[in-house]
Amino acid sequence: MTSAPSPLTIVHVVFSSRVAGGERHCLDLAEAQAALGHKVHVVGPRRSALAGAVAPGVRYHGLALPLLRGWRLRRVVRRLGAQVCHAHLGPACKATATLGPEVARVGTLHVGYKEHHHAKLDGVICVNQAQRQRLSAYRGRHRVVYNWAPEPTQASQASGPGLRQELGLRPEQLLVGSVGRLHPAKGFDLLMLAFSAQAPADAVLAILGEGKQREELEPLAAADPRIRLLGFRTDVDAALRSLDLFVSASREEAFPLAILEAMRAGVPVISTQTQGPTEMLDQQPATLVPIEDVEALGRAIREQLERIRAVPREQRRPVAYELSRYDRRQSVAQILDFYRELIDLTNGGSSHHV
Repeated sequence: MTSAPSPLTIVHVVFSSRVAGGERHCLDLAEAQAALGHKVHVVGPRRSALAGAVAPGVRYHGLALPLLRGWRLRRVVRRLGAQVCHAHLGPACKATATLGPEVARVGTLHVGYKEHHHAKLDGVICVNQAQRQRLSAYRGRHRVVYNWAPEPTQASQASGPGLRQELGLRPEQLLVGSVGRLHPAKGFDLLMLAFSAQAPADAVLAILGEGKQREELEPLAAADPRIRLLGFRTDVDAALRSLDLFVSASREEAFPLAILEAMRAGVPVISTQTQGPTEMLDQQPATLVPIEDVEALGRAIREQLERIRAVPREQRRPVAYELSRYDRRQSVAQILDFYRELIDLTNGGSSHHV
């Protein structure tokens, strides 16, 4: 009879002040690993929303200053006796790469491979096949493991009047939505221009999220009273179920959790042909449009809303997407298997070249 593998001591690293897509993945992965009996820690800034968002079985370690992050991280990892240090997003990957050979150093490519962030890591996790195909210069181990949509929380499914009622919409009005941090990469400026130009006069666009681009986007919203910038929301899952159409106008995306959550909610999806969505939506009942093509995006929104409006609201049914590859339990198991592969290589002193 084969004995179960010993529990691991795992340190996740993410140097963010807010919780967005990559941070949510990190927190949910940490929670899942802790639930399996592993000793799991998260290292991040002391004054971060992450500190209050970790699961009860996960311990958070806040670093006071951004200076000497690699040295500070090394002290935490050694004190905990960690076997794995898993970094999320560029600054964390850069700091993790400075650690010594006593720990397996892993990074998830939430955005994409960058040599100065990832080249010295022992292994990288790709979130889509296109990333794997572009790793010819990388000398470590790599594996494709698809992300998943974290389980809805009580807050994300909050009951109440609902987004449509909150916005004062009439039953016949169509609600278009998008979710994400307000950043140029997300293309909210393109979405707002496309919607203003071609959406039906009584349609409404709701954008859920906060970020540094808000000041730039506010004049675009002010120019069209149909556009609402709703800021950060905790009731995302409930809000998605209120939408008639979800749109991602991103200029770049590796694996957008918002699209996966919209698919889980059964909402029709339009997305630009960025790296992640092109793979996620292949052979799915969704619409892809060229990146930064406002005319094509607006036309797709108009045509999709016309199709939706042609069906009485009481007869509309959720869109059936194929989501089996985005299974949380399966992906967590694959990540743990990858950890053990890297630990064996580290302990054996073997080459990490693929």
